[in-house]
Order: sequence, then structure tokens, then C-alpha cells
Amino acid sequence: MSTPTVYLDHAATTPMVPAAVEAMTAQLLEVGNASSLHASGRRARRVVEESRETIAQALGCRPGEVVFASGGTESDNLALKGVFWSRRAADPRRTRILSTAIEHHAVLDPLAWLAEGAEQAEVELLPVDARGRLDPATLEAAIERDPDTVALVSVMWANNEVGTLQPIDEVVALAGRYDIPVHTDAVQAVGAVPVDFATSGVDALTLTGHKLGGPYGIGALLARRQLDMTALLHGGGQERDVRSGTIDPPAVAGFAAAVELAVKQQADYAVRVAGLRDRLVRGVLAAAPEAVLNGPDPAEPGARLPGIAHFSFPDCEGDSLLMLLDARGIECSTGSACSAGVPQPSHVLLAMGRDDRTARSSLRFSLGHTSTEADVDALVAAIGPSVERARTAHA
Repeated sequence: MSTPTVYLDHAATTPMVPAAVEAMTAQLLEVGNASSLHASGRRARRVVEESRETIAQALGCRPGEVVFASGGTESDNLALKGVFWSRRAADPRRTRILSTAIEHHAVLDPLAWLAEGAEQAEVELLPVDARGRLDPATLEAAIERDPDTVALVSVMWANNEVGTLQPIDEVVALAGRYDIPVHTDAVQAVGAVPVDFATSGVDALTLTGHKLGGPYGIGALLARRQLDMTALLHGGGQERDVRSGTIDPPAVAGFAAAVELAVKQQADYAVRVAGLRDRLVRGVLAAAPEAVLNGPDPAEPGARLPGIAHFSFPDCEGDSLLMLLDARGIECSTGSACSAGVPQPSHVLLAMGRDDRTARSSLRFSLGHTSTEADVDALVAAIGPSVERARTAHA
């Protein structure tokens, strides 16, 4: 008899919600290119534009500020490269990009490309504290050193590994003094914490479908109409002429349904999932007392996402511990990125001041809309024996 799977990796991807499946399925057998002028094309265009309006209403922006993309990675690339190129073209002095050392690789890698290639951008990855939080004073000092050279600022809304929320309001206020645009990767935040585009004051915001109960392969960049961006893709001129390509009405419909539901249920979701997270944290620390919870104290209001619990397990290899749990039917993730099968220490933990050994010994447990107390209890029952085996293997 197979062991039922306990899924604790919702920060990587979460199951589609029925409303999104229904909305997407309803469009899959329909025909029509949303750029065509005939009746079928107009029907497809109506699906796209009504979905755009749904997302705009849910997230506090204008429909024209919703630019559909293939997901968070493309959205981040469009914001970073597109805004940088436009700002530098308007003023060649603007060669600096300020970001943080804990960003997702969908931000870090485009920044590295801009810095290392012919673009010659000056990328500054600002440090964070031991909780994984940017100190606004650090950003202020970086801007004030030479504000006329800063093209843009990019700071994630919430960290995907340890769950730390960043001081977006203060980032926007500091950048706004010098009319510097702010981009935020809010992939982990939408549906988990309150996110309102207009109120936040950011100029561009990334979100994606599969993190909040929608389909894979669809996301959006919310971008203020006055924000100039150079296109990455050229072709039919769709999406304000900054993201050419045939629009996918079924995916867009599923995405919009998921966003609408996630935002509507956000407050109740946060309370329920935070309760499960606290139960998980207590249980893991009781079963494995040497474990260390990374990130802010869960009791600190507004400091972290409700659904992420990230631990370091001394004298364990995170990959080994992950596989031991996987053999017991419990799925989670390590705190490290894996490239070509070679484990690397978590860049987030290193930026938070942890040593290399600690950065390789971590696991992330992330909860979502399908998580239950039984899932948490199954992990708690398995974590002690798994840690002991992992220590034995590591010794």
C-alpha cells in the first residue's frame, strides 16, 4: 500500500483551484485569436479583456496596466531590462540598478546579464539583516550617493525561501524623492498578504498564476501607464506593444479566476495557514530541538508570509534530509538552488549571515490552500527519525 503524499511545497507551486480549472476548461475548445477581427476573434478578445478587468479590480490597478506574460520570470525580465533600457536611453547617466542580495534568480540572473554583458549596468545588491530584511537606511545611502545615476530599484515584496516581508512602503518613499521607478517581485505575496498596486506606489509588480491556484505558463506585469519600457519581444505588438505574442485566452481566464479568488479569500487564508505554520514550527522544534527557524519571529506582526517555515538542521545535508522525507511521502524543498544536479548553498541564507554549512542544511516547508493539520502532523511524526538518519549519513 503506497503512502499518501503530504505536499508541503506550495511556495514552488500550488494546486489549481476548481474555479480556475472551470474557467480555463470552458475556453479550451473555443477557437479564435484575440487579435482577429471576426466574431470568433472578438469573442476571444472579450475573454481576455474581461479577465484583465477582473485582475485589475482584484489588485487595485487599471486594466490597461495589466500586461500578460508567460509567468514570473518573463515579467521580471521585462521590468528589469525594459525599464533599464528606457531610462538609460532617456538619460545615459542612469546606469545603476539597486536590488537586494536575496532576490529570486528570476531577478538576480537578468541583473547579472545586464551587468556582465554589453549593457554594462552597475548592479548593486544591497545587504539584508539576519532576518532577511532590507534596512531602508541602506537603500537611502545607496541612492543618495549619486541619485542621478540610478535607473531603477527592484525589491521583492516577500522572500520565497524564508518568507520575510520587505519594507516596500519605505522603499517607494525613498525612491520617490528622486523619481526613481520601483519594481517588486510579488509572486509569493499575492493572495498571501494584502497587495494593492495603486496604494503600494510601486511602478511595476510581478505576479504569476501557478503560485496562487492558477495555471502554469501565465503571469502578468502590472506596470503604470506612464512607465516607459523597451520591449523584449517583437512581433504583433500585443500588450501595449511591450510583449508581443498570441494571447492565450484559456490560460488568461484561469489566471484571472485564481487571482480573484485568492485576493477575496486572502484574509481568511492567512489566518488559517499561519495557524498551521505555527503548529508546524512548534512540532518540528519539539521533535528536532537543534533545528533553527530562519527569518523573522512568527509572532512579529507583518514580518513574514503566513505559509512558509524555513529551518536549518545542524549536521545534516538538506538534500539528504529532503530525500528521507520524500521516501516517507512528505514533499518539501531545500533552501538551496540546484544547478545541473550540483547542490549550491542558499544565497538567501548566506546573505543573512549564515555560514556555508548552515546554508546547505536547510529545508523549506510551505503551506497552501489544500494544507491540513494532518499534513503538519505527518511531518512532525517523520522529522525526528529523518533528522537522526540524515545526521548518521553526514557523520
